[in-house]
Amino acid sequence: MLDDATTRSGGTATASPSAAASELAVTPPVPAPVAAGFAARCGRALLSPWSRLSLLLVLLAAAAASVLLFEPHKLLAHGWPPQVGGPVAVVLFAVGYGLITVAFVPRPLLNLAAGALFGSALGMGAAMAGTVIGAAISFALGRMLGQDALRPLLRGRLLKAADKQFSRHGFRSMLAVRLFPGVPFWAANYAAAVSRMGYVPFLLATALGSMPNIGAYVVAGARASQPTSPVFLIAVAAIALPALAGAVVAWRKRHHLRSR
Repeated sequence: MLDDATTRSGGTATASPSAAASELAVTPPVPAPVAAGFAARCGRALLSPWSRLSLLLVLLAAAAASVLLFEPHKLLAHGWPPQVGGPVAVVLFAVGYGLITVAFVPRPLLNLAAGALFGSALGMGAAMAGTVIGAAISFALGRMLGQDALRPLLRGRLLKAADKQFSRHGFRSMLAVRLFPGVPFWAANYAAAVSRMGYVPFLLATALGSMPNIGAYVVAGARASQPTSPVFLIAVAAIALPALAGAVVAWRKRHHLRSR
């Protein structure tokens, strides 16, 4: 009773041994998560601009090697496989067209093949769809894997002027590139991806600007068996005249770009 009274009146009560031991115990230091830090460093290295650019180059090299292995240009000589026909053949051709244009296959050969295999109407649709698919894939790869590494390398006046043109006037610049042949399809795709051009203006300008050139090649391919017909001759002229005009415009614009 005296102990209880002492405690209630403000005296000191003796703590139990277990409570004292728990108060004196010191929590040992937790070791730093070395594995987590190493994983984070590896993740940053793999996602760095130069690592992504290296991945892009590997993908493009693999695509080019597959094209050399399968030789899709033989479609012009041997035609489409007989077991695949109708709308399925058109869809497969469009998808294949888009994939192999990423690997630098010249589109004029594919446009001629589209006309020779499917005729003017279906060939035009297949070639247009393939063009948009190929442009979309190339732009996406260049924007995700190459833009961050390549933008700091735009140092020359000509490169800076072209980048400024694409970034500020994306739609009309890409429309002009597509209308006047001379710039390779893949080069225009990756140049637009490195710039700050928007995705939608790029695809819209590609679709609109590619129509005349694709139409001329498709019609020429569809009428290749009649090389003296007026339609074939008009198609050939529609191919040659824009190419000549594009060369003249490029020659005159080169001084303007260098002075900017």
